Amino acid sequence: MPAARTPSMPALATPLPDVELVERARRGDVEAFGHLVRRHDDRMRGLAYRLLADRHRMDDALQEAYLKAFRALPRFKPGRDFGGWLYRITYNACVDELRRRKRHPVADRDPVEPPSAAPGPERVVGAAETVRAALADLPVEQRVTVVLVDGEGFDHAEAARILGVQPGTVGSRLHRARAALRRVLGEEVR
Repeated sequence: MPAARTPSMPALATPLPDVELVERARRGDVEAFGHLVRRHDDRMRGLAYRLLADRHRMDDALQEAYLKAFRALPRFKPGRDFGGWLYRITYNACVDELRRRKRHPVADRDPVEPPSAAPGPERVVGAAETVRAALADLPVEQRVTVVLVDGEGFDHAEAARILGVQPGTVGSRLHRARAALRRVLGEEVR
């Protein structure tokens, strides 16, 4: 869909900071919102895939998250971190998707042959599948905490803001999740 542009909102020639893009998007510049989404899309896709473990469900959740974000732009408080705000919306959309489908979040797989014990690409894929399955078995609150802190590199305070909980809650969820992962994966987990 082409962007609605007014004479006061010329095409973006150079990358603008999120603050400026958000302000333009709040004034109706759809192209500015598109730039914001593209700028943050990789991180949102990473979060959604780790939570849902299914590309189709990930796409559904992201479409819903971006639509919600666009609709909520008038309520976005200037000066806030757009990436963190979008992260929270994406997280909520993923949780909604998990609740809506009420299925096990691990993607169905149809292995052609069992994983080999010999070193090679099949072993790496098998290990990745084991980690994915172990993450999927965690309660959603613990899974997203591991994804935010260990996968995305957020500190406890940033993860707490995204999740809407206290930093201590992040710490306790992380502790429980890591203990559960250790039982399944072994001691190499922090």
